[in-house]
Amino acid sequence: MADVTMPLPKLPGNLRQLAIYLRRDKLALCAALFLILLIACVAFGPLLVGEAASRLGLRQRNLPPFSLDHGFIYFLGADTLGRPILARLIVGSQNTLGIAAAAVFFSMSVGGALGLVAGYSERWYCHAILRLADVIMSFPSLLLALIVLYTLGPSMMNLVIVLAITRMPIFIRTARAEVLELRERMFVSAALSMGASSRRILFWHIAPLVLPTLVTIAAIDFATVILAESSLSFLGLGIQPPDFTWGAMVANGRGYLASAWWIAFWPGLAILLTTLSLNILASWARIVADPLQRWRLQSLRKAPR
Repeated sequence: MADVTMPLPKLPGNLRQLAIYLRRDKLALCAALFLILLIACVAFGPLLVGEAASRLGLRQRNLPPFSLDHGFIYFLGADTLGRPILARLIVGSQNTLGIAAAAVFFSMSVGGALGLVAGYSERWYCHAILRLADVIMSFPSLLLALIVLYTLGPSMMNLVIVLAITRMPIFIRTARAEVLELRERMFVSAALSMGASSRRILFWHIAPLVLPTLVTIAAIDFATVILAESSLSFLGLGIQPPDFTWGAMVANGRGYLASAWWIAFWPGLAILLTTLSLNILASWARIVADPLQRWRLQSLRKAPR
């Protein structure tokens, strides 16, 4: 029975197998390609179209999309000040994804470290960490972000801090649950019998085993943080002009939905596709990591004639 798949270029064993699994799931493959394109736009796009995103062109004010009369940069239309939406989408992606990545990284780092301590030790500050997580989770995350940003003022740093704090309890509880199970294993007892300190056991023996779980949670949580940042920017509590994000672009076009729908539609579509791609890829990763469900992605073979 011959395999119907095309040969893959030579890759290390694990990467080759992941590439095969990814190619079996067409939806996950499309999501991965979209995210790769988005990362390329974040890395190189602002260098190519950065000036066009802020250049005013009142003659192109509310220019409709799908026209090449003014160049390809205006293919998706222009906003109320004649700025090309395509260029602003590319530049805005850097701010949107940068804020989300920074918030997720800090929430994973701080929350994961606090969760490690809370799970390994039984001292009073461990209980204080858990109560702090309960207090944060008792508030609706968007409401908490609104209160803090209204008090401190909207800025990129404040936005990252608020988003990181609201997502931190997830990493605290996940890391603590992992540590509670790992600290009972034999390798921890062996390290203690050899005189290893609690700090060394926690950060050199247990933390590397908890990290993959935290990274998986961070990848799933990334889409949630993008939506939260877009919501805050839509309400005017995100980064302030002249900087902008996709959420701010949607807010800029909400008053023109009847006459110039494309101003709010394209950034809204970008938010939708990005979060959808992240969720699809996270679901694919969960299937790949589960041996009981991995059979769905096994190689398809031709039926014998």
